[in-house]
Amino acid sequence: MKRRQFITLLGGAAAWPLAARAQKREKMRRIGVLTALPSDDPEGMARIGAFLQELQELGWTDGRNVRIDYRWGADDTERIRAERIRKYVVELVELAPDVVLVNGASSLRPLQEATRTVPIVFVQITDPVGGGFIDSLARPGGNTTGFALYEYGTSAKWLELLKEIAPGVTRVAVLRDAVTAQGAAQFGVIQSVASSLGGVELRPLNVRDAGEIERGVSAFARGGNGGLIVTTGAYAFVHRKLIITLAARYRLPAVYPYRSSVTAGGLISYGSDSIDAYRRAASYVDRILRGEKPADLPVQAPTKYELVINLKTARALGIEMPATVLARADEVIE
Repeated sequence: MKRRQFITLLGGAAAWPLAARAQKREKMRRIGVLTALPSDDPEGMARIGAFLQELQELGWTDGRNVRIDYRWGADDTERIRAERIRKYVVELVELAPDVVLVNGASSLRPLQEATRTVPIVFVQITDPVGGGFIDSLARPGGNTTGFALYEYGTSAKWLELLKEIAPGVTRVAVLRDAVTAQGAAQFGVIQSVASSLGGVELRPLNVRDAGEIERGVSAFARGGNGGLIVTTGAYAFVHRKLIITLAARYRLPAVYPYRSSVTAGGLISYGSDSIDAYRRAASYVDRILRGEKPADLPVQAPTKYELVINLKTARALGIEMPATVLARADEVIE
């Protein structure tokens, strides 16, 4: 081979990686992630970690063929949080992502108001049809689909469980999200079964900020025979450590919707597996990135529910956990 030909071929070969890199850059996709949890929240990190791990198994790696833009929440008051979310929504939509992963109704609603074209995959949404987020579970329509948290009927099980482990409880404070409709709906379901459980007196407590929670629980605890039910919602979850501390301080048996509250010192929880929901959400993000439309992807219900008990907390409260409850537990923390 002549030297000139060799140099020509070498020059062409050297250009191939450049061409390949350019081609890869053209294929880089973009995912937005909008979450109400702070960036240093252990549960939030675990959820996003499960999402990223599943994405990678499906062929998507951040920095290689997909770019992920995060917008995290913070421990703010209701007004500041709402302003922050609206700001983040504008920022993410301006980035023109291929799809946005979002958790919670307080984040999903402003995102839907900002765009009807960017595909959205939600998690942690209770009753997405009743909330007006989608047309139906089977055919969500529009640009939104995702994974429902659970049915409202599950809320009744929290009161039933509380009475089973602490039958002497006659007064129950229900900590609810006052911003979204789901807070009122969950309280309504709990209220509907109270009379059949010995006429339990219910008291709704709003959870818009830490001060409101502390004042509400402290005032409630002045009465006797009390217990707590913590419903789902961003505010209750962000302030879960405070709620757990208050429950321990005033010796109030409490039922939570998430396992993470029990591992942090709460008494007992019953609810869907939130980590699994993020893992499953990655599969929908993958399908959308490969060309499918959110309107054609049915909204899915949880497939895993878990009952978790903290026996150390039970002993501190003087509660002897019934054998029937222990037998049903998916996890018992000693």
